[in-house]
Amino acid sequence: MFDKKVSIIGCGNIGLSLLQGLLKDKTIPANNITATRRNIQELAHLKEYGVRLTTDNISAVEESDLILVAVKPYNIVNILEEIKDYLNPTRHILISVTAGVTFSQIQDVVRTSVPIFRAMPNISASVGKSVSCICHNGANTKDIESVKYLFDIIGTTMTIDEELMESATILGACGIAYVLRFIRAMIQGGIQIGFDARTASAIVNQTVKGAAELLIERKKHPEYEIDKVTTPKGCTIVGLNEMEHNGFSSSLIKGIVASYEKIEK
Repeated sequence: MFDKKVSIIGCGNIGLSLLQGLLKDKTIPANNITATRRNIQELAHLKEYGVRLTTDNISAVEESDLILVAVKPYNIVNILEEIKDYLNPTRHILISVTAGVTFSQIQDVVRTSVPIFRAMPNISASVGKSVSCICHNGANTKDIESVKYLFDIIGTTMTIDEELMESATILGACGIAYVLRFIRAMIQGGIQIGFDARTASAIVNQTVKGAAELLIERKKHPEYEIDKVTTPKGCTIVGLNEMEHNGFSSSLIKGIVASYEKIEK
């Protein structure tokens, strides 16, 4: 059992996904989790689980060991200014899941030796399937293990250098939207060739899940597995070539690069 208390400050889309994942797993008792939001009524449905809900960020900090700040980039300085005098370096670990805000920017505000982490999960944390990239500013082994344990609860965790955090945001967090758009297109194609929407969704969702599991378990390059289903003059290679003629791979790569260039500005 994870005995540390956790607060999620700014429980919007990503914060709520983290909270839902933690509640689903039940490793952390719900009464050890505090969630804050300006309009707290939007979280009222979580009260039945035993989560502590409040609009008071300071009390959330005082009640917690691990503090996840999950607010928009334009709001993080105000939040850090509000809580900085209540951060205790011997107790607290500060974790920012705010995209594009660096250690130096955070440190310039908090001005304390509290361990600071940056983390980038995605919304599939809500079902325990996130990939979370984390980095830290020289935290000790015990703190690193605590943070990794927390994010392992809601999926898979990997430690990277800070210089790659923006790339991780695009590939792991924004990437969910790219994959969902691809899935939507597959479902639309399935409907056009005869399936009803519900059946098309079931087939496509399981196909995508199976493809991902295939690569995870076998650790092969996608093209290796693609070769197994592209028989000469077959329907698969015809479909793949038509997609490539219309810019399938290049448009996806351009989209990823465009998102990265946006976050870097």
